[in-house]
Amino acid sequence: MEENRIIKFDKARFEILTENLIRIEYSETGNFEDNKTQIVQNREFSPVKFDIIKKENSIEILTDAVHLYYTGGTFMKGSLYADVRFAFSVYSNRWYFGEKIDGNLGGTTRTLDTIDGECQLEDGIMSKNGFAILTDNSWEMNDKEDVENHHRSNIDIYFFAYGRNYRQALKDYYHLTGNTPQLPRFVLGNWWSRYYEYSQESYLALMDKFQDKKVPLSVSVIDMDWHKVAEVPTKYGSGWTGYSWNKKLFPHPKEFIQQLHDKKLKVTLNDHPADGIRAFEDDYPKVAEHLHLNKELEEPAKFDFNNPDFRKSYFEDVHGSLEKDGVDFWWLDWQQGAVSSTGVDPLWLLNHYQYKDAQKLSQNNIILSRYAGPGSHRYPLGFSGDTVISWDSLDFQPYFTSTASNIGYTWWSHDIGGHMHGRKDAELSLRWLEYGVFSPINRLHSSKSEFTSKEPWHFDKVIEEAMEKFLRLRHSLIPYLYTANIETATKGKALVEPMYYAYPLQEEAYNHKNQYLFGGDMLVAPITHKINPELQMGEVDVWLPEGTWYDFFTGEKYEGDTELKIYREIDEIPVFVKAGAIIPLDKNPMLREEIPSEMIWKIFPQGKGHYCLVEDNNETTVTFDKGILNLTEKNLTSRKHTIIYAGHEITTLSGNFSLDLTSYIQKFDWDFRKNLFRRLDIAELPYDEKDTIYQKLSNISDFDKKVAYIKQLNNIELQDSLFEILYSSR
Repeated sequence: MEENRIIKFDKARFEILTENLIRIEYSETGNFEDNKTQIVQNREFSPVKFDIIKKENSIEILTDAVHLYYTGGTFMKGSLYADVRFAFSVYSNRWYFGEKIDGNLGGTTRTLDTIDGECQLEDGIMSKNGFAILTDNSWEMNDKEDVENHHRSNIDIYFFAYGRNYRQALKDYYHLTGNTPQLPRFVLGNWWSRYYEYSQESYLALMDKFQDKKVPLSVSVIDMDWHKVAEVPTKYGSGWTGYSWNKKLFPHPKEFIQQLHDKKLKVTLNDHPADGIRAFEDDYPKVAEHLHLNKELEEPAKFDFNNPDFRKSYFEDVHGSLEKDGVDFWWLDWQQGAVSSTGVDPLWLLNHYQYKDAQKLSQNNIILSRYAGPGSHRYPLGFSGDTVISWDSLDFQPYFTSTASNIGYTWWSHDIGGHMHGRKDAELSLRWLEYGVFSPINRLHSSKSEFTSKEPWHFDKVIEEAMEKFLRLRHSLIPYLYTANIETATKGKALVEPMYYAYPLQEEAYNHKNQYLFGGDMLVAPITHKINPELQMGEVDVWLPEGTWYDFFTGEKYEGDTELKIYREIDEIPVFVKAGAIIPLDKNPMLREEIPSEMIWKIFPQGKGHYCLVEDNNETTVTFDKGILNLTEKNLTSRKHTIIYAGHEITTLSGNFSLDLTSYIQKFDWDFRKNLFRRLDIAELPYDEKDTIYQKLSNISDFDKKVAYIKQLNNIELQDSLFEILYSSR
């Protein structure tokens, strides 16, 4: 067994980081990178066992997971390759340098701007074949976290060979590239965002209407019309970039932001920074003085984040002035390319320095910006861009979001409801919002159109009430989401996981691309297609893994190890939890308390469960085993807890307690007749056909005979719908 984990041979250097992760470098000059880079932050891992076979013209490195071969000279297919000690590929378990690796499960992409439907994703660090490559051709970072050097002639790659232990691969990736920071609690609530020419009065009136409608919000996004746009003289160019309040719309900005703060809202302003700071800006004189610009010629301060003097003036003179008005964080809307004067990605520079500066305002503060490559998870949150309003766009987002975890990018914020084009479709808007509630960030947004607004009351009463219900649910889920957020930051566990993270050896986990695990305890399968007009329900193909599962909302039971078409009405989304699951909810979401004073605990029968709710200065541990529920709070003693068991409210208790639930499950009978009647009642089918089916199925008690009868029905879609309620009522 070797102890020195860094091995040099010929013009190559190998660093054994873990048994599954090897760094591979090549340098003609013999100079190798030891500093941090834009991507890699930490190469210090625990000691690892490995062996070396060194010969005159070759070297072999062996760990429990990898057998790597190098025969010297320039890296090429014949000189550098590795065998992985598992065989998920039909053809080979060998990797050759320079050869495309089959089975990569994907990562993410820079933006969804203008995308209508799906798009190509960059590779992630996980592969169905068990191994993948991360290439680091990024810039070196010094001790001050500034970028400074770039050895373009070097090859610097990381060989990930984790088989299908995807969670461990992600955890080690975070160790290598830096942890995802913990997010502040407010981020997890509902965001209101709209590209629209609001005035101070109209915006505050809108916030009051949300309050009157009992719809909680946590973030107010003010899009670009907060600053001068049309008023900018043409000699300065476009008004797209701006830093001076439009006093016609916002005559008293500091007072305006304070009023939003009084409503318990955080405030972010949109910033398109590419045009720098020009002479029409209120803060131009300070900028010109600090940067020694020619004020007589109105010399602009060009956007250049390579220049520390520009950064200092940008943060202190311009952003600092607006932050004194009360701005809590920034939405950085960079759209102007990927190359700066030095060659480093200006978006990465913007995200890196802006996130660092944001920490001066408040602990764990955020930015909202686009993805700038591997390592971008260190600068949350991600803004996925201006998507097209369409069912195809919605259908892509669940897969897109969960797959981004394969490159550690777990905090995507989408334009919920879509940004532009398309047409009014109330059903689409509601389905998108349902998905948004069960996505990392729920930020409603739309383009600058009089007709694309996402206010619930913009739609008919049924849609409005459903939207308001789901927006309240999002805030009820904040305790669950905040705990998951802390687990992401401290344990490297993504909030949203593809199914194959938990079920890596089952093909169904890869085939059902749009369903995902949400916070570990929920399985979500959003409905992303229009309603079935005959059944008047939305449908989605769902795979329930082995075990007993429950509908999160109703408590109906499903036996797993099955694939079913799941049907839900327009105001429902399929969400399942496993037997024994424990889900915390805020009972009073409108209060928007940092630490909820009243909790709801949803408990699901038959299994063994454990949940630790993490709050800033408190932990609540809940266990459920053999029907006995135990709850212990670390610092709180008077908080009220309402227990919902199998979809039924049981009791409300205070403080620490133990509760026997064994007798309750027998009282809850899954009502097949009730569900059958509801499903037939809303279906747009002939009444005679409904009567026949209802009477026949109601009178059959034997399960197998019910199955046989349903198979005889001519309506295949109705068959599938009835099979679901049959299997959920066993």
